[in-house]
Amino acid sequence: MTKIPVTIITGFLGSGKTTMISNLLRNNRGKRLAVIVNEFGAMGIDGELIRTCCENEEDIVELNNGCLCCTVQEEFLPTMLQLMERKDSIDHIIIETSGLALPKPLLHAFNWPDLKPQITVDAVVTVVDAVGQATGEICNREMVQAQRLSDDSLDHETPIEELFEDQLSCADLVVMTKSDLLALNEFEIVKNLVARKLRDGIKVITSNKGVVDPGVLLGIGAAAENDLDNRHSHHEEDHANGHDHHHHDEGIDSFVVDIKGAHTPESVIEKCRAVVSGHEVYRIKGFIDVPGKPMRMVLQGVSHRFENYFDRAWKPGEERKTSLVVIGHDLDQAAITTALN
Repeated sequence: MTKIPVTIITGFLGSGKTTMISNLLRNNRGKRLAVIVNEFGAMGIDGELIRTCCENEEDIVELNNGCLCCTVQEEFLPTMLQLMERKDSIDHIIIETSGLALPKPLLHAFNWPDLKPQITVDAVVTVVDAVGQATGEICNREMVQAQRLSDDSLDHETPIEELFEDQLSCADLVVMTKSDLLALNEFEIVKNLVARKLRDGIKVITSNKGVVDPGVLLGIGAAAENDLDNRHSHHEEDHANGHDHHHHDEGIDSFVVDIKGAHTPESVIEKCRAVVSGHEVYRIKGFIDVPGKPMRMVLQGVSHRFENYFDRAWKPGEERKTSLVVIGHDLDQAAITTALN
């Protein structure tokens, strides 16, 4: 029996996973793709954006109850078994993990007896924000450095840095996004830093605006579930040393802020940048209701970098409102909500 290939798309918050998958769905070359979207946060923004690119609603499955690596038994396995019930209508499955998810626990799940005969991991694709690497924004370098200077015990890597290394060590392909925003010499430095954390022979490619040839992204044939020992994991080392916990998301908060008063996209972004300056915020994303405009505006932010664009018209009967998801470490929800309003 031919196994259904699965591509796992991983990468830190804001690296461009959703944009890449949206482009893949628009240019799928006739492949029947099913997509599982896992978000760290109560509001399913990524699933909503991907759904606008997909012809069949039932081909998009959203899992919003925490990182997949922590909910494999409760959420991932039942979801995969449900997809297998209609496998004759699926050519390939795409899994977008949360930006805070560890990929290796998910790989282990593909060896579950009910799944292994039916599916194989075609590849783990790790998406890397080249600009975030160049500036150190991936873990708010200034705040981390200040913490290290004030606490002698913090001379080791942070959980976020370890998470990023785990995402790279599992990769069968690395896609570096936003490289066009860096000078060539800056990009080469970042690319070399990333390459050092990869297994031998792993290809690194670039992508502008999430565009990657489907022939490059799909059909790698890595069978990653059979190659677990070669994929290093900080989490598994901790487990082996008696530290039995998923420390990668301890202290990381996610909440939704509705902006009630009069505002413009420019004023929202200005307030978001002020919040990022005062708190350890990794990601702000959401939708903006622009007065007098029939279209919904999408807002995407990583550190101080924000982009906004209209994606579709507001639907009849749909509540028009401005809602943002804020993700970060040890956040003061009340203070941030007040600041954004």
